[in-house]
Amino acid sequence: MPLLNTITTPYADAFLQICDANGDTDVVIDQAKQVLALWHDSSDLREAMASPVLEIEGKKAALAKIFATSITPSFLNLLKLLADRQRIGFLDAVLERLLELYREQNQIALATVTSATPLSEEQQALIAEKAKLVAGTDKVEISLAVDPSLIGGFVLSVGSRVIDASLAGQVRRLGLTLANVS
Repeated sequence: MPLLNTITTPYADAFLQICDANGDTDVVIDQAKQVLALWHDSSDLREAMASPVLEIEGKKAALAKIFATSITPSFLNLLKLLADRQRIGFLDAVLERLLELYREQNQIALATVTSATPLSEEQQALIAEKAKLVAGTDKVEISLAVDPSLIGGFVLSVGSRVIDASLAGQVRRLGLTLANVS
């Protein structure tokens, strides 16, 4: 088990058990995704929580002010516990691990779709169906990303399986084929 998992797994696992006991797991998972997005989008928040100048009580107060109305009390307790134990800098890793454990517990496959441009609803639905076939399950969570360097098309990753239907991938494969012909 990687070092980061030895730090994050106990928090994520215990929190998931508490959520299961409270019966609010699905709500908390949605909240975790929102908090994770905010964490990634806000360098100010990350820097404030990493700052040695801001004391633990100040960090806990800031977390309460920011999140008190948007997350469950048990989720807020997790944030305060991480601040108390000076682990708040690992919040993103703890939440990512929480999502992994939730998907494992519920047998949900994670499919990552990277496209050259944002996908329409219809395109997302078609790719979701393809992801279900690749994953071999009807329970698939889709993570969307945009990478203009793909030029066109998309890359679908489900576990260790990758379907590269991008224009950049086709050009790369054509180049390899031409290199082997010479």
